[in-house]
Amino acid sequence: MNKHAIYHRPESNFCFAIDEKTVVLRIRFAKGDKIERLSVLYNSKYDIAKTQYRAKMPFICCDGLHDYYSVTLKLSDPRLAYVFEFSSDGKKYYFCEAGVKESYDFSLAYYDSFQYAYINKNDIIQNVKWLNNAVFYQIFIDRFDKASEKDESYINASWGDLPTPKSFFGGDLDGICKHLDYIQELGVTALYLNPIFKSLSNHKYDIIDYYEIDEMFGGKEAFKRLVKACHERGIKIILDAVFNHVSEKFYPFDQVMALGKQSEYFDWFVIDGDKINADRDNYDCFAACKYMPKLNTNNPEVQSYLIDVAKHYITEYGIDGWRLDVADEVSHDFWRQMRRKIKAVNPDAVLIGENWHNSESFLQGDQFDSIMNYGVTKAFLDFFAREIIDEKGFAEALNAQLMRYTDTTNNMMFNLLDCHDTHRFYSEVGCDARKLMCALLTLVFLPGSINLYYGTEILTEGGYDPDSRRTFDFEKLNNSEIKGIKGEVAYILKLKNQPAIAHGSIRIWSGDGYVTIERKCEEQTLTLKICSKNYTIEGEML
Repeated sequence: MNKHAIYHRPESNFCFAIDEKTVVLRIRFAKGDKIERLSVLYNSKYDIAKTQYRAKMPFICCDGLHDYYSVTLKLSDPRLAYVFEFSSDGKKYYFCEAGVKESYDFSLAYYDSFQYAYINKNDIIQNVKWLNNAVFYQIFIDRFDKASEKDESYINASWGDLPTPKSFFGGDLDGICKHLDYIQELGVTALYLNPIFKSLSNHKYDIIDYYEIDEMFGGKEAFKRLVKACHERGIKIILDAVFNHVSEKFYPFDQVMALGKQSEYFDWFVIDGDKINADRDNYDCFAACKYMPKLNTNNPEVQSYLIDVAKHYITEYGIDGWRLDVADEVSHDFWRQMRRKIKAVNPDAVLIGENWHNSESFLQGDQFDSIMNYGVTKAFLDFFAREIIDEKGFAEALNAQLMRYTDTTNNMMFNLLDCHDTHRFYSEVGCDARKLMCALLTLVFLPGSINLYYGTEILTEGGYDPDSRRTFDFEKLNNSEIKGIKGEVAYILKLKNQPAIAHGSIRIWSGDGYVTIERKCEEQTLTLKICSKNYTIEGEML
């Protein structure tokens, strides 16, 4: 037994409350260690010295390095103390805060038992139910379709041309509204739109005015029409919140450029010196893009301004939440404040961070509901596209992602194969439609929501930005093969409505050349057996 690998931490993804009387416990051992008769001994922290209840902890998964065991405890008292008991190689052990012990004195448990001191309602991660199995359709607006009557003098490319960083094709909000029936037929329940605010670029991540919806996209009235039409169909809509940086034409930055430290907005930005120098290399910006200066989100004035923007689009337009751009470069303090203000307006408005890496620090219930789950994206690329892991490695990678966060968070996770910031997944798998379908189905079987990047259902190709932002080719829908692909995509996406996938437990393992994902609830069990090009689903559809 490898004692160094044994791990548990209270009030984390290894110990979390579902409600005020329900706690999930996990414990980790080294992969392959022979752990027998694993139980948790528990009671109220004031009673555990006298009486210990016992709950067995079954094996749930392996992530390649570790084996995980878990149990859900229904409590009568919200003050929990507990110690793990197990056997290995015929010898009994206990595991507590003091480590692995060969005996344990419960009369002294108040010193070193694990504990969840008190389950406070406000500390429990809240589940936004509509996000649990949402099917998002992400649209890069300039490239979907155009229908608004507007000034088109800015358009400099013909529909279907390969995009460049400076291409404008003319797609707009009415162009989305025009195709909502089509989108709904796919099984979509939510739209995610890239930025819509006034900007000089096609991507709109360099915002000049947060309170103006760009006239290239049809302006405020077009957006009102779109939100109304979506909500009439039961489709949610979230927008891209670019709160890390702005355009160099943003009025406060323009004032700083002109006045330096004499500007009242000087501290809205992160500047080394008393003014912007001639080379413009003494202020923080997004990546190395000097035309997108970084906001100082530690500044209370900036915090207040941006939170008011976020609230405005919920109260004025009725949007259902925000995708938060470059979220991990913005202060935790700001996100905590924003969450409190947004949830006070609408508790079901979601906050989804653009975080590419482990994001436990953002997902404790005080900041984000979810993140864009690029960890899962990477596992899919390694298995389906690059083929650098086999079925065993893929199953272990998926389990590792599930063990990274709490069950509540996993159920709200924003899972994706690709987006505007990546290569198109269809191109990554060598334009192999079967691999794409297998990957999409696997993604659907995971807990959480799913993001379908516009055009995936018609096999749109594309490399890295800007090539991944090609125009939507509606003419392809006249092709019988593409109609079949679209139909299969719609069938796959609608599986999110099946009870076992919607709210069932999950187990993932490998064997016989397949990855197996079992989703199970009282009324249904569905089992997906998948390899890179084939799949079977066992179980009765309801």
